[in-house]
Amino acid sequence: MSALALNAEALYLELLRGVRSLCQADTRLVGITSGGAWLAERLQRDLGLAGESGRVSSVMHRDDFAQRGLSAGGQTSLPFEVDGADILVLDDVLYTGRTIRAVLNEIFDYGRPAHVQLAVLVDRGGRQLPVQADFAAARVVLPEAQSLALARDADGVFSFEVEKKA
Repeated sequence: MSALALNAEALYLELLRGVRSLCQADTRLVGITSGGAWLAERLQRDLGLAGESGRVSSVMHRDDFAQRGLSAGGQTSLPFEVDGADILVLDDVLYTGRTIRAVLNEIFDYGRPAHVQLAVLVDRGGRQLPVQADFAAARVVLPEAQSLALARDADGVFSFEVEKKA
């Protein structure tokens, strides 16, 4: 593993600014397990929003479920009524768009939201599906053989991990 020359904490502040502009009074934050859920929890607190953020897992709707199986990422928890909700989905890294497709299917299993937007910490390009973020704190280019993930230490401080894919 190596550190990428991106400051995750500085990008979080940019994400906070962008999310503030996307949120309405009744917007519900939903983070994708795990990095997106960490972002949603912290944004919920930093924006002073009532209640708790939601967490959504893409596992059951992945198109590569047969290869990946169940991961230990956690289960979906949406502590609000999804029907008619204004939802802002948060993720750490947007890449192919396949996770977002799976997450949308999972959310719609719980109801029909009025509006869904997407905000990400990093958009790394490489889309395989027609998915784009309404807000991205940064756009980077990485070789296909590398993956980028958000990490969080015991104090809640964010950093990035870059790994070579097997």
